[in-house]
Amino acid sequence: MNRRVAETRDLVLINSVEPHYFAGYTGGRKSLFPGVAGFATIEGNHKLALDPAADNLALEGNPVHEDMMEMVGLVSDKRIYSIQIVLDHQHRVHSAHVGDLDSSWRSAVQHADDHYVVELAERYDIVVAAAPYPMDYDLYQSQKALENGSLALKDGGILILVSKCRHGIGDETFFNLMAQAATPDEVLEKISNGYVLGYHKAARLALIAKRGEMWGVTGLPDEDLEAAFIRPFASVQKAVDSALARKGPRAKVLFLMDASITVPRVNGG
Repeated sequence: MNRRVAETRDLVLINSVEPHYFAGYTGGRKSLFPGVAGFATIEGNHKLALDPAADNLALEGNPVHEDMMEMVGLVSDKRIYSIQIVLDHQHRVHSAHVGDLDSSWRSAVQHADDHYVVELAERYDIVVAAAPYPMDYDLYQSQKALENGSLALKDGGILILVSKCRHGIGDETFFNLMAQAATPDEVLEKISNGYVLGYHKAARLALIAKRGEMWGVTGLPDEDLEAAFIRPFASVQKAVDSALARKGPRAKVLFLMDASITVPRVNGG
């Protein structure tokens, strides 16, 4: 980890807490690991995201979370004052939780669960997942909207990403892997033969593509979207019309207007 952090005795950690698609929740221990960790440590932790138990809202049995908590034990000799913030949808402070690292973070997790999770009675044939500013930064960040949207999608359904992707693809490690593969299964096979930091992003997209179709309304070139197994559309209306034509007039449609941080939970599961 960062030498200055490793050698100091007193730490003040300030972080925001919201659901995270493979760490369960952000905040708390993430200030240290991967926050100020070395590259090899980050890569080793993120490789655990390939485990099916590494999931949104999951802490118990989540190998990513448990690995981070194990690493926090390495700094148990330090005096840590923790400030954990839950933000609302306008990025204002919704609640603040202070004290020791573990109790302040777990208190914030409870508030984040109440604030960001939407209970649904069923899954939908079509899910429109919008990634608003600032999460429309690039495809790398917009993937979180796809991840959350997929939680509400029926198997064989259509998931429509809406994101400007203002800065293009983002970290191209995951994209290059997908562009070199002909199918989602080939992506997963390549990852099983050797993990590189960023491949977890490709794996999650490949798993979504195996469950249903991914469509996109973005500012990216069509060929880039297609390389990521996302069918491009020029407008939201055209995408929705095409999805309804495919699924029929009785198809059920869900709009997630802030899909980057809204987590659907179906039937309490």
